[in-house]
Amino acid sequence: MNNSLPSSRPDLRTRRLANTLTAVLLLTFCGLSGAITAAQTQPRVYMTSPCTGSTSVVDTATNTVLATFSVPSGPFAVAITPDATRAYITSQNDNIVSVFDTATNTLLTTIPVGFTPSDIAIAPVGARAYTANQGGGGSVTVINTSTNTVIATVPVGDLASAIATMPDGTRVYVALAFSDRVAVIDAGTNAVIANIPVGNLPDGVAIAPDGRRAYVTNLGSDSVSVIDTVTNTVIATIPVDDSPARIAVTPDGSRAYVTHSFIDAISVIDTTTNSVTADFRIGAPSFNIAITPDGSRAYIGTQGNNYLTAIETATNTVIATLTDDEGRTCTYGIAITPVALAPSSKDDCKNGGYRRFGPPAGPFRNQGQCVSFVESHSTRRD
Repeated sequence: MNNSLPSSRPDLRTRRLANTLTAVLLLTFCGLSGAITAAQTQPRVYMTSPCTGSTSVVDTATNTVLATFSVPSGPFAVAITPDATRAYITSQNDNIVSVFDTATNTLLTTIPVGFTPSDIAIAPVGARAYTANQGGGGSVTVINTSTNTVIATVPVGDLASAIATMPDGTRVYVALAFSDRVAVIDAGTNAVIANIPVGNLPDGVAIAPDGRRAYVTNLGSDSVSVIDTVTNTVIATIPVDDSPARIAVTPDGSRAYVTHSFIDAISVIDTTTNSVTADFRIGAPSFNIAITPDGSRAYIGTQGNNYLTAIETATNTVIATLTDDEGRTCTYGIAITPVALAPSSKDDCKNGGYRRFGPPAGPFRNQGQCVSFVESHSTRRD
């Protein structure tokens, strides 16, 4: 394969970077004395467009745009909180993260971070968000999502292109494109505890749901490095098609999907054998990718008028393509709303428990609202 890049490194810095993270399933609630029948909520895709300075929300049930809203200074990467109530969106122009209420898509606050924030990840636990900052020598900004304040800045090296967190929130993995390595941050101390050599120009990173493996795309060497997160060593290198950009692992951990920046291809890796089992076309080169919580679909940001493509993972076929002739042609960041909890009994509402339930069931303003929700969605068995 040709390992030379058709664009300069400064151009690479502004091309692809954002990540993901993950999903909001349809909810079926169970009540006190019988099954709860609630309105089903489909996952929503948040996709950023630096070309238009906006972020769009896509309903995965109909694959149509529900809303589009402006983002200060141009949006780049996006991540959603575990309770699905907020979206965190990086803006490279002003080095900030904008926090949006996902119920209303309104701006709540902005947070200054490091230079040129290229990617963002939110830990599933622990109320932490992490931005990978390309400029200023390369750093990671640590945000407390409860207070939306910066609590640490961790130097990692140039060029911090992608970031992912462990499922238990204990460590953070950062791809450093110009150093050909991955930095590992201890989330407890906010210090780098390991540097792992990988391939040339690492551009994307994803961690398996069980936390045992990290997968890194190497844009310059057309490969994916597989890292054992126990030993923080590379245990396999998988050849893939040209210019692998971003990667996402299915919820069951069985497959990894790789996008390619400069060719029309998606590669599918069997994580048991660490081999490519499928290559298929989606009509355009692609950047970021996110997979729905049930693993049935992947959403991919593509270049050109076809700015978002949905594929069925069972067959690896395109099932929907969103098209726009009016400038929304550069989808970079993609995130899918994660699972939102709902109360299933009155006990769930006690002792402040009502506060932890996110949309569509809440959050509730008080315990009474939580109890009312449980009662209104309960139906007695015959």
